[in-house]
Parts: sequence; C-alpha cells; structure tokens
Amino acid sequence: MKNVKFIEVKSEIGAGTRGASMGVDAIKIAALDYGSNMFKQIESVEIKTENQLLFEPAKTIYAKRISGILNIYERLANAVSQTLKKNGFPIVLAGDHSTAGGTIAGIKMAHPKQKLGVIWIDAHADIHSPYTTPTGNMHGMTVATALAEDNIASKMNKPDKDTIDLWNRMKKIGGISPKITYKDLVYIGVRDVEPEETFLLKRHKVKAFTTAEVKRNGVEKIARDALAHLTHCNLIYVSFDVDSMDSSISKGTGTPVRNGITEKEAGSLCVRLVQNEKVCCFEICEVNPTLDKENLMAENTFEILQKVVSQLTY
Repeated sequence: MKNVKFIEVKSEIGAGTRGASMGVDAIKIAALDYGSNMFKQIESVEIKTENQLLFEPAKTIYAKRISGILNIYERLANAVSQTLKKNGFPIVLAGDHSTAGGTIAGIKMAHPKQKLGVIWIDAHADIHSPYTTPTGNMHGMTVATALAEDNIASKMNKPDKDTIDLWNRMKKIGGISPKITYKDLVYIGVRDVEPEETFLLKRHKVKAFTTAEVKRNGVEKIARDALAHLTHCNLIYVSFDVDSMDSSISKGTGTPVRNGITEKEAGSLCVRLVQNEKVCCFEICEVNPTLDKENLMAENTFEILQKVVSQLTY
C-alpha cells in the first residue's frame, strides 16, 4: 500500500493550443460526476504556474516561454523530491507535458545515485531541442531535457543566447545532467515524430512499442517487455499523455493522433506498470476540456487515474 500524494501542475505555457491548464479541474469534475471522493481522500499540493506569460509575446521563439517553464521545473522538482524523501508516491496531474522534466529532476534529486528508467506513453517522442523544434513549443522537448540532448547533428534553428542559456540551465536542474540515458527510456504508442526525432531514435536504438504491437501482443506482454528492458534501473517513472489514445477517444487534447490505443488498453497498461515495485512516480497530462464535448476526455482519464490509485492504495 503506497502513500499516494497528488501534485497538481495546472500549466499550459509549453503547448501550442490553449486550455490544458483546465485539465486537472476537468478531471475533478469527472470525479464528482462519478460520485467519487478520491480528491478528498488523497492529499494534494498545487504548484504555482507561470500562465500569466500567455498574455505576453513569446520572446524566445525556439523555446517559447522557457523562462517560465524553468521556474516550474524547479518548483515541481522540489515537490516531487520532498514527497519521495517522505516515502510518498507522487502522482503528478499536469496540464501540458512540458513540465514532466521537472518530475524527472525531482526523482533524481531524491535519489541521485539510483538509476532511473522512464516509460513514456505518448503519441509523440518529445525529444526536440531549441535547435530542432519546428514549433518552439516546449512540450515537445521534455525528454530531451532529461537526456541533455541538443541534437546538433539535426540542427535547423539558430536559437539566441538567452534561449541557449535557459535551455542549458533546464538540462541541469537538480545538479544532475543527463538524468537518464537512451537505454533507460521506453516509448509506448509513439506514432507522430519528425525526422530530427527519428534520427535520434534510430541512432540510439531506443526501445519503442507501437500501437500495432500493443494490439497484437496484448497489454500484459507489452508491460512485461517494457519493464524487462529496464531491469538495470533501480527506479521507474511512468508518464502517460492522454494523446497516446486514439483520436476517436482523445478529442479533448491539444494534439490528437490517429491509430492510438484504446481507453481500456491505456487503463490496463498503466495499472499493470504501477504494480511493479520499482515504479516510484506516475503522471497524467494533456487533458484539454476546451476541445472536448461533455467532458468525455476527462471522464476517460479519471477512470484510468482511479484504477491506478486503487492499485496503489489497496
């Protein structure tokens, strides 16, 4: 039985579409609609955001609002680290996926000598840098910050000095860089990647399970194989982006992609993964109720979250 604690990060400055900051509250509304008192039973802390930056021009075009995201990284990293040091199990409820690098930093701050594995369940690889990004949106660079990856070999942009300085600080949050290696990374459901990302994934032979493999082999085998790939790791962090689910389900997210996993597959996968004793932190992100109808995305996400919490607390 784990001592679960919610860490809420209602940030959306790393996304290109507005509304993800309301995702956490949409999940809470879904809980109320289901008659659940989960959010009353479990302790929760909210991280101060920098969403006010949305009302200002993005000064760093190849890493939009990176100064604000750096601040959130530091706050979130401290909250995750403190929770882990008190033997808690942090479940991070986030807006956009850009802040997940702060979660990874927090785990490493709490356990600097432990080898950390990351299971990234997402339609996107999120392995761009300011040198390669086609959009400048920071939620596409999260894994790269953990890997301290610039991907200069695929460089297509010329970021200014301020951007480079902030980017280098972001990679070094917690005083550890890189925080993971490519061998410590597993992708599930990734299907929308740019050539610059494909270059890295192939070069480093990154372990990835496609949607087709999930459907062909079943959730149990995918989870078992993903965990087996990370047997060399002492700790594992599972990050679940709702756009890993098929666009027929995940309408309420900023970047829906076809040919994703189902809500049932997503729930079973997340539950199966958190059963593993090495998993020390779980994260859900990218619910955007402004793009949704009747709060369906948040309801699907709540059902998955409820299953995960039940697995950890009973």
